[in-house]
Amino acid sequence: HEKALDIFQKTLPSNHPSLATSYNSIGGVYNRMGEYSKALSFYEKALEIRKKTLPSNHPDLANLYNNIGSVYNNMEEHSKALLSYEKALEIFQKTDPPNHPDLATSYNNIGSVYDNMGEYSEALSFYEKSLEIREKTLLSNHPLLGTSYNNIGMVYYNMKDYSKALSYFERALDILKHALPPTHPHIKSVKEKIENVKNKL
Repeated sequence: HEKALDIFQKTLPSNHPSLATSYNSIGGVYNRMGEYSKALSFYEKALEIRKKTLPSNHPDLANLYNNIGSVYNNMEEHSKALLSYEKALEIFQKTDPPNHPDLATSYNNIGSVYDNMGEYSEALSFYEKSLEIREKTLLSNHPLLGTSYNNIGMVYYNMKDYSKALSYFERALDILKHALPPTHPHIKSVKEKIENVKNKL
């Protein structure tokens, strides 16, 4: 990525879209490495270019706001994460049809911030909006559906509503068993959650 960026910097004008793509890619790697301040710096450079060159409701801007939100979420800076995710949602609501996967992702992202903040009723509301879209638009064994059921199960678990948590975890496991290889860590994780819930019950 750095080699590509070096070439673009030497050969393209400073607000060229390819530079924004490079900055975004490098930001993504730093985010996955847990180097959050570097990730933010590159995402913000990409955002600066995108803002200058794209209309204010362009989906690429929304994707960058989502990326920035995910860094703040990883850093547990919840109010900043929420602000970025809400900017992304606002764009998607203006540009996408109501059942678009981007909206499901945005609702899920916002739900995860509220979940991390311990605001479980808000988290539930956003996770359910995400699930509603995914149920309408994805195949019944799509892993993202499993993720949605798992997320809602975790909220109920944290709210100590163990019977509802169990129901959602079992649905998640059923989907993930069909969608992923049997040794996948997501399957192991959900099985452990089911055991924990059964112990609580």
